[in-house]
Amino acid sequence: MTSEQRVVGYGGMWARPEEDPRQAGNPVGELATIREYLTNYRRTLGLKCEGLTPEQLATRSVPPSTMSLLGLVRHLAKVEHVWFQLALRGVDEPRLFWSADVRDVDFDGAVADPAVVAEAFAAWESQIAAADEWLDRATDLGAEVTLSWNGEKSTVRDILIHMIEEYARHCGHADLLRECIDGRTGQ
Repeated sequence: MTSEQRVVGYGGMWARPEEDPRQAGNPVGELATIREYLTNYRRTLGLKCEGLTPEQLATRSVPPSTMSLLGLVRHLAKVEHVWFQLALRGVDEPRLFWSADVRDVDFDGAVADPAVVAEAFAAWESQIAAADEWLDRATDLGAEVTLSWNGEKSTVRDILIHMIEEYARHCGHADLLRECIDGRTGQ
């Protein structure tokens, strides 16, 4: 795609306001604000993946990177699991899309197979639902938790802000990946 062909706005496939699932409300309170930002970034990643084939979802960025939209979905399922289930809930279970032997199994395993795509989105959506269930009961953002993998302490607030940071960073990657696939820009 050349710069002369580049189109932004609705012609570049932005979601029209009436079709955009993200909220632009006026949340009241710290937790409500954090939740709205986190929810909107999650929805943004979903929008970036919408309507793509397994081959398109597994399209790598630039060599030698293994980053792809599908890899981002797998990675963020893992991140949701690590921070909400292992850190905040203290669940003792194996990490998703992780291996001690293969550092980037979440990205390396993101291949153009419909079963891999289905597994990735099911895991991501399941982890979001579990995280939202935990957030529905959250009351003390200053509470400290001890991270099981290194013994360090962190506050609930810091973990939640980290989740927003994680999604914001990766939604930027998703913007570029999607634009390279079919020209969809922005949002």
